Amino acid sequence: MKKTSLAIVILSLSLTLAACGAKNNETANSSSPDAPASSPAAVESESAGAEADPAQVTKIIVGTGTQFPQVCFIDENGNLTGFDVELVREIDNRLPQYEFEFQTQEFKSLLLSLETKKIDFVAHEMEKNPEREEKYLFNKEPYAHWRNKIVVAKDNDSVQSLDDLKGKKVLVGATSAQAQIIENYNKENDNAIKVVYSGGGANDTVEQIVTGRVDATLAADFTLSLIDPETKLKTTGSALSEADVLFMFRKNDEDAQKLSDAIDGAIKELKADGTLGKLSTEWLGGDFTSEE
Repeated sequence: MKKTSLAIVILSLSLTLAACGAKNNETANSSSPDAPASSPAAVESESAGAEADPAQVTKIIVGTGTQFPQVCFIDENGNLTGFDVELVREIDNRLPQYEFEFQTQEFKSLLLSLETKKIDFVAHEMEKNPEREEKYLFNKEPYAHWRNKIVVAKDNDSVQSLDDLKGKKVLVGATSAQAQIIENYNKENDNAIKVVYSGGGANDTVEQIVTGRVDATLAADFTLSLIDPETKLKTTGSALSEADVLFMFRKNDEDAQKLSDAIDGAIKELKADGTLGKLSTEWLGGDFTSEE
């Protein structure tokens, strides 16, 4: 009888100790800071966090043209290419936070499209000048530098300056930097020069000058060989102006400023590794990426 009672007591005590041990182990597993991170709940939580914070890629619409030989034009295969186009593509490759998409327009429409937010920046050899700076934001790092000169027919030796163009017709693109030079001259000289705004491409410019429909045009130093491969025209006189070439953005726009700063960083890289100079030589026939 005593043996039976003793056995019951020992069995009861063993069960009690086992139960306490199980409870203590359960508490440790549920609250210990050393609980495995790979538990199902932890994995689910990490996955949810990753989905809630994906890498953001911003689409950017880049406005450019199709009638500027070697700068932005349609090649024989129907593809958009040229110095500015390929430069933008190089910049795009170096800015993973952005995705650039081209939208082609007539040059005269680009600035209006920028103002109305149809495009995010302009890539079309945009010269920086005071008139444009009042209305638009330019990035700080230039990707080219040019000098504007008078262009006339090859056999025309009568023109050396803007004064020599008084009473004559000068062909320029509407809203272009060259148009601004003539318009500023006319403000001070009673509209002495007859301005003809171009609606056509490079071939039309050469044809109009050679046939005498207009007397001259203005062009950046590197463009003459591009628009006139048969050398029917020539530059004359001293440089009328020279300026940095940059991209144009909307002014007083926080996102535009952020994009402009990012592009500046990419251009610095392209200059440092020689890519920018190579692009200029390939498309423009020389390195026009600095003032020197």
